[in-house]
Amino acid sequence: MGIRFKLIFIMGLFSLVATIFIGVASYKLSERNALFEARNKGQLLFDYIISYRQYFKDHQRALILELVEENRFYPELMSGFVATRGIWDIFETKNSDYHFKQATIDPLYEKNRADVSELSIINAFQQRSDLKEMEGVIEKGNEKFFYMAYPIKVESKKCLRCHGDPMDAPKDQIEIYGTESGYNWKLGETVSAYIVYVSIQKAMQEAKRSAGILFLVGVGSFFMVLLAVALFMDRSIIKPVEYLSDRTEEIIHGKFLDESIQHQTNDEIGVLARVIEHLRLNKIKRQ
Repeated sequence: MGIRFKLIFIMGLFSLVATIFIGVASYKLSERNALFEARNKGQLLFDYIISYRQYFKDHQRALILELVEENRFYPELMSGFVATRGIWDIFETKNSDYHFKQATIDPLYEKNRADVSELSIINAFQQRSDLKEMEGVIEKGNEKFFYMAYPIKVESKKCLRCHGDPMDAPKDQIEIYGTESGYNWKLGETVSAYIVYVSIQKAMQEAKRSAGILFLVGVGSFFMVLLAVALFMDRSIIKPVEYLSDRTEEIIHGKFLDESIQHQTNDEIGVLARVIEHLRLNKIKRQ
């Protein structure tokens, strides 16, 4: 295996490894940035949702209960969840990459029933009372989402007005939701979780596409550099070494001793050329 092939092979191998490393690093960086951006967006949405629910709880609920006659139940007015859900449904029509769910183990509203992954989140909140939030990446329907979740606990007896004994619930509520689920909650129990889903599918696809483009650009760039280096080495190193090797062999055999060495550079090749030239002159003197 010649020195030319060895050098090109080694440089090509290192170039390929470097290109792969750059591509992977680019993808990981893009992925991290996508998750960071999704988290910021999710946090902003959560802050709004929690702020609205807190305002409803502190300022609207008591006033509404005073104005509405006992045993009547108007979900759009008296349910913080229904109001939040209604606002979110309008928001979601123009922002389809975001989803919100009050995932509940035993809900009044059937669409709130927690699926398997959401049940595991609620279970984690139940197991650890100090756990105030959860986040991560999850796949739903072949689409990747970044999710953020906050636990919902039965914090006051006011919650049990609608979710305690169904016999004590407002008649309108029973007519709307029935008595099969959403009742017999216990004070202090974690019954559900607010979960915001932010789609990262497009961001992940874009990260892969960008990494792929960067990889191809890197391969092309390294190929051009490798070609330039190969041409330089062939002209400045390989051919001079081959020339000096041939001349050395000729001098050893006493051939063409009247021809001086034609390489006048100040690099290592030049030093070698001067040594061989000295060898030629010594060979002439001995004859």
